[in-house]
Amino acid sequence: MDFSTFPVPVHNDGRVNKFKNATKGFFRISPDTKRKFIMRIKLIAVLLFAVCMHLSAKSFSQNITLAEKNSSLQTVLNKIEQQSGYDIFMQTELLAGSNKVSLNVKNEALTKVLDRVFKGQPVTYAIVGHTIVVKEKNTQASANSANAPASLYTGKVIDATTKEPLIGASVGVKGGGKATSTSLNGTFKLNLENGDGTVLVISYIGYITKEITLSGTNNLGEIELKSSASSMHEVVVTGDVAIDRKTPVAVTTLNQRFIEEKLGNQDIPQLLSVVPGVMATQGDGGYGDSRINIRGFNSGSKKGNVALTINGIPVNDMENGSLYWSDFSGLTDVTTSLQLQRGLGASKIIVPSFGGTINITTRGTETEKGGYISQGIGSDGYEKTAVLLSTGLDKNGWAATFQGSRTQGRGNADGLNFLGYNYFFNISKQLTPNQTLSLSVMGANQTHGQRPDELISDWQNAPQGIRWNYELGVKDGKQINPYNNNFSKPLFSLNHEWNINGSSSLSTVFYATYGTGGGGGIQGEAPRISNLYSPYDYTAAEKANFANPDGSASTYFYSSHNDHTWYGVRSTYRTELSKSINLSAGVDLRSYKGTHYKTVTDLLGADYVYDPFTSASNLGSRSGDINNPEHRAIVGDKIGYYNKDNVISGGAFAQAEYSKDDFSAFVTVTGTGTGNKRTDYYNYLNSDPNQTSKYVNFFNYQAKGGANYNINDAMNVFANVGYMTKPPYFDNIFQKFTNNINPSSVSEKLLSYELGYGLKLAHFSAKLNAYRTQYNDESFATAYFDQATNQLYTVNVAGVDELHQGLELEMKLKPIKEITLNGMLSYGDWHYTNDAGPSTVYNSQQQAVKTVNKVYLKDIKVGDAAQTTAALGADIDVLPDLTIGGNYFYYGNYYSDFNFANAGQPNMHPYKLPNYSIWNLNGVFRFKIAGLNAVLIGNVNNLLNTKYIADSYDANLTGNAASTLVYYGLGRTFVTSLKIKF
Repeated sequence: MDFSTFPVPVHNDGRVNKFKNATKGFFRISPDTKRKFIMRIKLIAVLLFAVCMHLSAKSFSQNITLAEKNSSLQTVLNKIEQQSGYDIFMQTELLAGSNKVSLNVKNEALTKVLDRVFKGQPVTYAIVGHTIVVKEKNTQASANSANAPASLYTGKVIDATTKEPLIGASVGVKGGGKATSTSLNGTFKLNLENGDGTVLVISYIGYITKEITLSGTNNLGEIELKSSASSMHEVVVTGDVAIDRKTPVAVTTLNQRFIEEKLGNQDIPQLLSVVPGVMATQGDGGYGDSRINIRGFNSGSKKGNVALTINGIPVNDMENGSLYWSDFSGLTDVTTSLQLQRGLGASKIIVPSFGGTINITTRGTETEKGGYISQGIGSDGYEKTAVLLSTGLDKNGWAATFQGSRTQGRGNADGLNFLGYNYFFNISKQLTPNQTLSLSVMGANQTHGQRPDELISDWQNAPQGIRWNYELGVKDGKQINPYNNNFSKPLFSLNHEWNINGSSSLSTVFYATYGTGGGGGIQGEAPRISNLYSPYDYTAAEKANFANPDGSASTYFYSSHNDHTWYGVRSTYRTELSKSINLSAGVDLRSYKGTHYKTVTDLLGADYVYDPFTSASNLGSRSGDINNPEHRAIVGDKIGYYNKDNVISGGAFAQAEYSKDDFSAFVTVTGTGTGNKRTDYYNYLNSDPNQTSKYVNFFNYQAKGGANYNINDAMNVFANVGYMTKPPYFDNIFQKFTNNINPSSVSEKLLSYELGYGLKLAHFSAKLNAYRTQYNDESFATAYFDQATNQLYTVNVAGVDELHQGLELEMKLKPIKEITLNGMLSYGDWHYTNDAGPSTVYNSQQQAVKTVNKVYLKDIKVGDAAQTTAALGADIDVLPDLTIGGNYFYYGNYYSDFNFANAGQPNMHPYKLPNYSIWNLNGVFRFKIAGLNAVLIGNVNNLLNTKYIADSYDANLTGNAASTLVYYGLGRTFVTSLKIKF
């Protein structure tokens, strides 16, 4: 991939300039980029200063002076906003039928002026906190008595979809006066006297404001607020959303406001670091290269045991279960709810996750017209521009929403330049009052640089520090990184929601995704400019290629492609069998084809790449194209390998739910069949019937159930148990590089138990979970680089058993209205419970080089994630419109990943990483600009610039730091974004 569009160092003298210390990186920025950066900072500073002065001036004026004659209501309200210091929230559609206003007041109280302005209007107003909300007039409320009976009113404000409590929601008397906010469990108490008012106004950022008319009932019960970004609900029903204090699983839900304020320039996994049992790292630091680990189960390639669903659609790679976050890098811009279900979860998808399930609910088509524009800038040239537009719901039942963004930057290390375009489009039609049809398209088109892990000693000696990139090179005077990733994966979905009657509904989604792209690399050797820490000299490699007498390439660039097409349908029928029993049943069908090959991308001055076919008797010893044995490849030609993998699956599920009073329970059963077929165009003649394998079929099932009991309004307990099986991943089904079936490949199995306790008080809440999970017959097909031989190898190990058990605690405390504290602590014990083997090792020429008869794994700790994690956080409302937040994260008891094939003797253990902790900081300022709502958000990650090892690989289980390959975590980064809503 050509990164010439990015600012790159030019070496006019043919030599690389000496690298400067990473802390002086600002002075390496090109003058034009530096000038633009400083100008933006100044512009934002001036804008904030003007806004603050404007707000400060307004806050002193609570009385109004106006002289208007036949003015529009909107004009009068804008002038009141300018004088009063109050924000005014109004929908243009509501003002369309308003009457002209004439009045002459001098230094009169705000509420009196508003009463006169709204007299005789079809709309009315409510003062909630520091905001005047314009609402449609409630005729029922007007007919009631002006005075509510003196009493203490109570209630609970919750999210209409997830049933999670909304903390800090505003509850106040319409027209101003007494007000309060909800506590940690969503409850509120408001003591009213005669004359205080008859209508309560409940509001929360990101939700539709609701009015409650007071009557003789003091307990208002649960008050549901609908998200302002998903009011048509067509995408929610297909998901598997867990409800707190009802669904008996360990669940944490992050709302849209949390995502907006805490994300910054991170990926989705980093947001979930506040959840116990979760660890997320940013891998090599590349754009979208993050990974997440839940209860010791990884989301990485060929061991993907963390599921991701988007509006109920499964998106994990069908061949290896992995998650590539760069494919959905813009998803957070349209996410309304991010829910993590640890362990068994409530998901009914037919290929389950063993570690946990991340459910993302995106925007539906909004019923209200509007949108936003936003601009973010940050460290390392980070820039993000985003826009969202919604038409609103018209009188014919049509509505559409579009969101798009462009993100670019240099990355947090040399050569990690990135550029991404993200998009989301939804159009919906209300076919009838009971049916909605919705079409959505979302995806990302991105390219980003990558880098390999290296020895700790090499990192420590690098002049560039943790920003060093071993693979960085120079070609024709420009920086170049052959190791890059580019991919595009649009996801199309057509949702149909049908409320058949008052007790039954049918939800169906048809979806398709088309992925194209892959990762770049280099074959052969190139000299460096000088030492290990200087770039590769690809200009010298060009000269060497040019000197080859036969014109062949000794060194060249390639790209490994992983294209795919995927179609699926998921349909769920729900019905109420009685007031207490609900039944859900449905189907989940998928068809997937993955196409894998390598192409030449740059000959580096040569005429061709010689890719001959070689054959030997050993299993997996073939290389090259048997159908073109003297292949001379040019740019764009396939080389090395070319195969297509087919995976089809289909299954059915049923779930019964019982809920009555304080007790709820569920039972879920699922059955599925999966078929796997491989076609190899390089290792088999076109005339060979074995070029395409037969389908290898697996039948799998899961059965799980749980129960929840609410002891009282504050406490609940739950338990669940489940047994699941799932097919092995594709690379474990076939012997490496052939269509021969692996006889030791069997379905993986999991048996899990969990107990939970919840406590929700007005100012304190806590959840405590204990889990024990037995994972059997796990298989691995893993690639690794051997330092001693300087070769790439792959190994297949089957029959691995693991035990994952632990405790998880999460808490929230709200000592006073303006402060919210949160924390979590998790302790895990994850280890292998048996020895495994035998396993076969292959080299990069696809030759079987050795067989390991026994793999000594018993009692070795499961690596790749910290088994002890903790977090503390605080959000402080310094001012009504200004919030400062901070988060502390701790990671300990963290072991390296390792190569199973090298566990050839007892008592071997991988390297244990040093414990570490990091701090993050964020600030949020909400204000008005030109009459529009705006928010300024700043995020600083790794505030103290802590140097720590985030990922490690001890291939030979030496237990020594000196021989372990690592990635260091990112240093201090920051991003500031301004969003203006209209």
